[in-house]
Amino acid sequence: MLDTAVPSPGLAARCVRALRSPWFRLGLLLALLGGAVAGVLVLRPERLLTGGWPTHLSGGSALVLFAAAYGLCTAAFVPRPVLSIAAGALFGAPLGTAAAVVGTVLGSAVSFGLGRLLGQEALRPLLRGRWLKAADRQLSRHGFRSMLAIRLFPGVPFAAANYCAAVSRMGWLPFLLATGAGVVPTTAAYVIAGSHATSPTSVPFLGAMAFIAVTGIAAVVVAWCRRGRGRAGRGGSDGSGLEG
Repeated sequence: MLDTAVPSPGLAARCVRALRSPWFRLGLLLALLGGAVAGVLVLRPERLLTGGWPTHLSGGSALVLFAAAYGLCTAAFVPRPVLSIAAGALFGAPLGTAAAVVGTVLGSAVSFGLGRLLGQEALRPLLRGRWLKAADRQLSRHGFRSMLAIRLFPGVPFAAANYCAAVSRMGWLPFLLATGAGVVPTTAAYVIAGSHATSPTSVPFLGAMAFIAVTGIAAVVVAWCRRGRGRAGRGGSDGSGLEG
């Protein structure tokens, strides 16, 4: 009789399946993020942009290189305000804002791409909580509007928003367009502050710092009000349940 037993898969086939596993890719993403954080803490790449920028670079090539470095630093969790202030100090308000916004979009694209490629398949099945499902539904159905609001709201962590959007079903174009449009106000404020850092009593510097302070206070107030409404809603639902 012919042997009809199915041969066991070889080592190469098992390795290929393991490499294609969503959990392996998620582990790779976490390893990359951990390496990026460790690299930032050890190398402190923001020092290159704030104090060690090559003096012989100027013009369009300097802007392109700065925007690329800004994007990579953003993807590696370097705080954007530090980078934006450096952009203002190096290039002035108009060109610095342009370089910072382009760098922000580039860094967001890198983070979104890594999250979408390496983390989405493993993390989407874990979206079981009520709040997580609501957030995922909002980002998936109203991508541009939701991301624009997130970018305009200064209290939302930038990197966390990138990876949450990547796990959702938001498209690339709404994500990038909303990011580019939403980061302009606060980015411009930091760039203006950086461009006038040598004259802290000037009107542009004071105006930029006032804008940053007002938006920060507004973010805290909005978050507090939403928290209060959430507590009231839970209390009302509990009361209605008891009455019933």
